[in-house]
Amino acid sequence: MTGAARPHLVAVVAFDDIQLLDVTGPAEVFTTANGHGGRYDVRIVSVTGKDVRTSGGVRLGVDGTLDSLPGRLGTLLVPGRRDWRQAVADAALTAGVRDLAERSRRVASVCAGAFVLAEAGLLNGRRAATHWRLAGELAAAYPAVTVEPDPLFVRDGPVITSAGITAGMDLALSLVEEDHGADPARDTARELVVFMARPGGQSQFSARLRPREATHPVVRAAMDAVSADPAGRHSPGTLARRGKVSARHLSRLFRSETGLTPAHYIESVRLEAAQALLASGTDPVEVVADGAGFGSAETMRRAFQQTLGLSPTQYRARFRTTTTVAGTAGTAGTTVRAGH
Repeated sequence: MTGAARPHLVAVVAFDDIQLLDVTGPAEVFTTANGHGGRYDVRIVSVTGKDVRTSGGVRLGVDGTLDSLPGRLGTLLVPGRRDWRQAVADAALTAGVRDLAERSRRVASVCAGAFVLAEAGLLNGRRAATHWRLAGELAAAYPAVTVEPDPLFVRDGPVITSAGITAGMDLALSLVEEDHGADPARDTARELVVFMARPGGQSQFSARLRPREATHPVVRAAMDAVSADPAGRHSPGTLARRGKVSARHLSRLFRSETGLTPAHYIESVRLEAAQALLASGTDPVEVVADGAGFGSAETMRRAFQQTLGLSPTQYRARFRTTTTVAGTAGTAGTTVRAGH
């Protein structure tokens, strides 16, 4: 927004059991941006005009009803609740969101808020994101929506949907940058001590290769053998011979039972083992690769990059501890140590 006298109105639709950070995260980004050239007027509204209770039990005050908003809105923001079915069953909520969307320059959702947009018909024929745990449910419940499980947020025309909870701040920063440019958005990110653009997507947090449960005894036995010893001498051929079936037949059984090929299943187990070793120990990457069954650090690195979008070293740095190690390269300022 350049030189406009009227503030950009951000309307946040609140309802019971929404996740508090879905609301306060983006709201904090927009209001902080006001100190760096932004002009945002954030208003929280509910269908009834009454305060709402969030999923964590915190009561959230609202500024009025949906009808109390002016005729034209800048941004409509819809947060989510874990039990999305209860949200979409509220006809007054979905009708109100649909009406506000028609009066808004752009529409955004955080986490399971995408289900409310989908129920209102606002995602039909569009790409969308939601929390990685809910991506399959969104795709199944609303087949007209193209669900992308990895991005932190997805923009399709005037509709922007984000992944789980804190990704709402990533989305809000992108909107600040869209409205005012990179410098105000960067200054806002610095003040809030968050990434301007967070590295990686949701895959670094999710189990993307987690297979379905298998009932066929040959597949079950093969899965148990790999899970019991990820570093063992496993291959599709050896698994087939153990099960006294052909490799082709085992592959068909695996796809039917788990949705994965035997090779993909073996890699998924080894990847999970490597993640656990990296997060819980200090062994060099080469030792972890051997212990998880990858054979070489390069093979493990490729698997991490292809599946999680980051290297084993990056994974360890992000998920091993919240305590900064003294002397870590690139760390500025005071080092936080356990017990201090």
